[in-house]
Amino acid sequence: MRALDIAAAGMAAQQTRVEVISNNLANMSTTGYNARRAEFADLHYQQVARPGTINASDGTVLPTGVQLGLGVRPTSVTVMLSQGAVAATGGDLDMAIDGGGYLEVTLPDGRAAYTRDGGLKRTGDGLIVTSDGYPVVPNITIPVDARSISVNAEGEVYAYFNDRVEPEFLGQFTLAGFTNPKGLEAIGSNLFLETPASGPSLVGTPGLDGLGTLRQGYLEESSVDPVKEVTDLIQAQRGYELNSKVISAADQMLGATVQIR
Repeated sequence: MRALDIAAAGMAAQQTRVEVISNNLANMSTTGYNARRAEFADLHYQQVARPGTINASDGTVLPTGVQLGLGVRPTSVTVMLSQGAVAATGGDLDMAIDGGGYLEVTLPDGRAAYTRDGGLKRTGDGLIVTSDGYPVVPNITIPVDARSISVNAEGEVYAYFNDRVEPEFLGQFTLAGFTNPKGLEAIGSNLFLETPASGPSLVGTPGLDGLGTLRQGYLEESSVDPVKEVTDLIQAQRGYELNSKVISAADQMLGATVQIR
């Protein structure tokens, strides 16, 4: 009986949806996190009678035919790109990206990765890095005797000293944009890798070429809407229950068939 396989596919689809929702809710406090959405498509159809088939000698054509669906399958888990709320932190190395773009970092194996998590830190040598210790491109080092630093909207970093009036220019942050940012590969720790689907990175100055600007002393909060996620969770749960009822009904029908003498 096909109903068993179809309902099982439906339960698996709703389970995938619940897993995506649970990951969204788990990251509702993750800096720069964008919610994900599970997307599905129907499976192949068994063509019992194709539409347009001649049904009689007088040339009568079937207007719809008989097409029996075989279930559902997941097609993608899409990132819902949206700007999260910007919260003031007061940290001199907290950078919120107001608009599009990603900070570029260098992984230990030399690969480039990208992030919207602007909670930056400094090493013992003054190098600006991510929370996991990955250097932010371009490598900017803060002098040990610097009293404070300032980062403007264009990413220019200046250091202030007790014995000087004028600040010292240390470097300028850049941002990377992508033709299809939804095609980036998430690897955890708020990091993404470039893929053929995303296209190559387009590095530029903050505020130019469609890139966002930087806001020092702020962090971008998660864009997860808890109310929407809970609503979607209820829908997924009900969908799972309905598919399980189909399995129970199909089992009862099979049982009735077996009992026929």
